[in-house]
Amino acid sequence: MDKTTVATAPAGRFAGEELPGGMRVWRGIRYAQAPTGDARWRDPVPADPLDAGVKAEVTSFGPAAPQKANPAMDLGPDPIFDEDCLFLNVWSGADADTPAPVMVWLHGGAYTFGSSSQPVYDGEALAGHGVVVVTINYRIGALGFLDLSSKASPEHPFDGNLALKDVLLALRWVQRNIAAFGGDPERVTVFGESAGAGLVTTLLAVPSAAGLFSRAIAESSPVSSVYDAARAASVTDLFLEAVGNPDPADLRALPVDTIVEAGMTVFAQVPAQHPGTIAFGPVVDGDLLPEAPATVLAEGRALPVPLLIGTNKDEASLFRMMKSPLMPVREEQIEQMLAELGTERPGIDLPSMAQVLSAYDGVRHHTVGLGIARDIGFRMPTLWAAEGHSRIAPVWLYRFDHATPMLHLLRIGATHATELPYVWGTFGRRAHDISFRLGGRHTAERISARMQQRWTAFAKGEEPNADAAAEWPPFDTDARATLVIEAEDRVVPDLDHELRTGWGDEVLAFP
Repeated sequence: MDKTTVATAPAGRFAGEELPGGMRVWRGIRYAQAPTGDARWRDPVPADPLDAGVKAEVTSFGPAAPQKANPAMDLGPDPIFDEDCLFLNVWSGADADTPAPVMVWLHGGAYTFGSSSQPVYDGEALAGHGVVVVTINYRIGALGFLDLSSKASPEHPFDGNLALKDVLLALRWVQRNIAAFGGDPERVTVFGESAGAGLVTTLLAVPSAAGLFSRAIAESSPVSSVYDAARAASVTDLFLEAVGNPDPADLRALPVDTIVEAGMTVFAQVPAQHPGTIAFGPVVDGDLLPEAPATVLAEGRALPVPLLIGTNKDEASLFRMMKSPLMPVREEQIEQMLAELGTERPGIDLPSMAQVLSAYDGVRHHTVGLGIARDIGFRMPTLWAAEGHSRIAPVWLYRFDHATPMLHLLRIGATHATELPYVWGTFGRRAHDISFRLGGRHTAERISARMQQRWTAFAKGEEPNADAAAEWPPFDTDARATLVIEAEDRVVPDLDHELRTGWGDEVLAFP
């Protein structure tokens, strides 16, 4: 460690690290009490403020939430896993006299994997653009998204939407404390990718989140992967079966490894049985989350904050390469998905298989399934959200198309999550070295510089533009301008015309 830097906040005095060049970082700040023992599957409780005079050394990341290793996700060297995982990290180069905009990151990982301490999320480069960066942990998998409320009793209470409540508590911590780290609590952008972006779009439909953030960025959000209480109860039954159907009184005594293993069993079961769906995610509980976010966004009734939202060109190819059950790519899976949507939501105007396929004229036959999986999982929900939200707040829509020569050789292209090191400026980390084995580093760095300029300009309340690059106008339902991010950015009107024609305007989402 070079030098110590101390922030004195309402939550306490925190001694972090001053990096070369003046950047400061505080790692592993506790924002909630340990959700363990009797607190397992209960609402998060704010961390107790440190006693006056006590100085907490926060120079190491807190533990990651318990999970199984995922070969597609670099958690850094020797990661530590623990149920006591509710920590956050802060990067700041801000002058204390001139508060800077704040960007709060929610990591992805199918609501089952990931951590705020992943090397790709090192906030130094992004914070160097004049923002304060916060990355947070939240409970994941069965510990964060299992809804046991149907099994609750006065003697054995269980709460729901725990991960979503973790995020809300962390945002409240930011509101109360971030000024001590050089941040402006009046200018908070919440941003995330994949499941993290799903939490972002869900927050837009949470009435009690009003005032906790003023802007939002959603990268590859599974907007519609939020389910109702009945569906959540059926997932809970599968989980209980996987752990031997214990009495609810015994659930808190289960070893954490048993919970993780059972969660992985259910994680594989659900999409195999019901293509296009996932096991874990936020739940429409009629209370914290009154309605499905996909519907709220599409109807223009979400929190009216500016939104930057988009997807990657080849989202589904990663799932095919990993042989993941999460994305339906075979024709029979797609037909089953459409049939189940019709059963779950009678009366909706479902597109026929022929109508859907009309959107993929000219696409090679063996990649049509990948396109459909990408679009029902990510692109179409993003379009529906952009169209609805643009009626109440400014929206900027993008598609990330760039892929290095190696990714093209691997036939995965601009797949899911490949934009992350561009946003964070974290090239050279272990998980991304393979991307440049055939070159492309110089181009990638230029794209990264533009993306960081755009993302941080948005967080500052400015137009999300970059020097000497395409000017990116807000989205509206007339021009439907989309920024296509590649070696040279370009703005394309109505980029998704064929998709909209094929899929139609009905918001297709399981309840």
